[in-house]
Amino acid sequence: MRERSEKDAFSASSRKAKLLWIDLEMTGLDPEQDKICEVAAIATDMELNQIATYEAVVKVSDKLMRERMVGEFWEKNSKSRDALIAQNQSGKPVQDVENELLSFVDRYFDKEIYLAGNSIHQDRKFIEKEMPELNKRLHYRMLDVSAWKIYFENALKQKFTKPENHRALDDINGSIEELKWYLTFLK
Repeated sequence: MRERSEKDAFSASSRKAKLLWIDLEMTGLDPEQDKICEVAAIATDMELNQIATYEAVVKVSDKLMRERMVGEFWEKNSKSRDALIAQNQSGKPVQDVENELLSFVDRYFDKEIYLAGNSIHQDRKFIEKEMPELNKRLHYRMLDVSAWKIYFENALKQKFTKPENHRALDDINGSIEELKWYLTFLK
């Protein structure tokens, strides 16, 4: 488990997170056939201040990766695909990663844990399937940045462009920056 606490004027124990930003990299988008291969999480307060981060590689069958990580998306994002495949040998079982995430939320959250991210409903499907104990701890409400994206792009003709690295921690940081950008319109 790689976990980092942000250094600031407050200790992590004196403030609790409300948003659990998660991004998963998967072998594909079908929770019935595909598997999680990379997980990142950032705990923030409601002002989007980072409290702690977590990253892990989930070990996936090499055969499944070869079979599922094909097609137009993976060809277009071959650098990300190759990096995910290369790190796979250092991965750990999904149950171990789930247990580490449960410890992470125990440490940084009180009662309500709101899942946050871009198109987070898709990640939630994989969490439901592969990490059922974590799923039980998550609030039914989620903060989905893609809902803001739909409104801003279509109604206001305003577009935030974030890098498309397709690596879990980079994607979360991009999502947090995107939401911060949308929130500037409310001031």
